[in-house]
Amino acid sequence: LKFAMFMLAEYVNMTTVSALATTMFLGGWHAPWPISLWDGANTGWWPLLWFTAKVWAFLFGYFWLRATLPRLRYDQFMALSWKVLIPISLLWLMIVAIARGLKSALGISPWATAAAGLCLVIAVVVVAVRALSNREATNTIRPIRETTYVNPMAAGYPVPPLPGQRVVDPMIVIRREDIDA
Repeated sequence: LKFAMFMLAEYVNMTTVSALATTMFLGGWHAPWPISLWDGANTGWWPLLWFTAKVWAFLFGYFWLRATLPRLRYDQFMALSWKVLIPISLLWLMIVAIARGLKSALGISPWATAAAGLCLVIAVVVVAVRALSNREATNTIRPIRETTYVNPMAAGYPVPPLPGQRVVDPMIVIRREDIDA
């Protein structure tokens, strides 16, 4: 029963996040764009159906990703969020703020600000790709000068050797002269 409650809590959390994402990013209970042009799309029971369909779409995405992608560790998720998602969201927030400011102050069309934002995003992507390609070109593998000996049982449990290390039998005592020879 404890495991069932844990799994139930996990799925309730997924549903809650899907409902929040639907509310914040997909327009909540409003009908999707081509259907919203119809006058009766947001009356009666339709808003509940639109919201439920959007939540189910997010849940489908969750289940699909969970079933197809390999499991990621917590540190990998944290690295993704801190190094990728937060900078992207801050960039997006700045683009939206600039677009709103230009629209209210200068009366510039939203399409013009969207085009300028798209050019900015393309420029950022090009700079990032160039920086990554330059960094990968400078990362060369240097040969290890000397072989080091490692005791695989030194920490109390077996540890695999790193490249360039030789495993020493923990039952044999090695003198420094034997290692240097």
